[in-house]
Amino acid sequence: MILREPCLPQGWYPRDRAKIEEFLSSFQSSAAARAAVAPHAGWYYSGVPAAMAVSSLDRDAETVAVIGGHLGRGRPVLVAAEDGAKTPLGIMKIDAELREKFQKQLPCQPEGGADNTVEVLLPMVHYFFPKARLLWLRFPAEISSFAAGELLAEAAAALGRRLVLVASADLTHYGPNYGFSPKGRGKAALDWVKNVNDAAFIKAVLDRNPAEVLERAEEDYSSCSAGSVLGALGFTGKSPEQGPTLLDYRTSADIGDEGPADSFVGYAAIAFG
Repeated sequence: MILREPCLPQGWYPRDRAKIEEFLSSFQSSAAARAAVAPHAGWYYSGVPAAMAVSSLDRDAETVAVIGGHLGRGRPVLVAAEDGAKTPLGIMKIDAELREKFQKQLPCQPEGGADNTVEVLLPMVHYFFPKARLLWLRFPAEISSFAAGELLAEAAAALGRRLVLVASADLTHYGPNYGFSPKGRGKAALDWVKNVNDAAFIKAVLDRNPAEVLERAEEDYSSCSAGSVLGALGFTGKSPEQGPTLLDYRTSADIGDEGPADSFVGYAAIAFG
């Protein structure tokens, strides 16, 4: 069996089973969402909204697709070609049958580098879905990712596979660390990110408007991984009963008691269904 090894350095998430279980044991949602948007920073900053998102998914799922981002226009869909992925909880096998079915509909390229957008969520996925298989993907920030999400749903349906999806995406990266400070610094800047910039992106997701999601991400710099969110919108279709619902929103500046930081990132947890 060829396994995908962890690539992120220590500090992104606990490498100890007991610490992972201690952190995640309080997130016991009874929801049965078909898809969710989860942030992908280190657990210290975004672990709570990420766990809220992943724990909202249907626990009867046979496979969990985690769609990462950090891919711009013109990039192909990336897929992990290994047989499984190592997590601190053991090995999560990859659903090779579903991967093959999806790739027949949409040719993909193998994921070859280190990227946080999928890996940082895998211990959570493995904890909440200990018997499920994994599908590791990354979608580019272009409208074709909406169609890719639709194709993924079709592939799962053709196999009779009970599939849920995690779309991995952070929101506004604000401040000098990220070269984006249109509103200066301090509380006014933080309020603008929360109530204007991130709020507009979240509204586009809740409105199920893929064109607006992409436009807000590109024009407002309000998401680093809009492709994954577009994939979730395509995957879940247009049925009103499938949500989505905002579960949580916060920023890295909300961590600690030192006041607003000059550089910070927004995080949202959204469930579909």
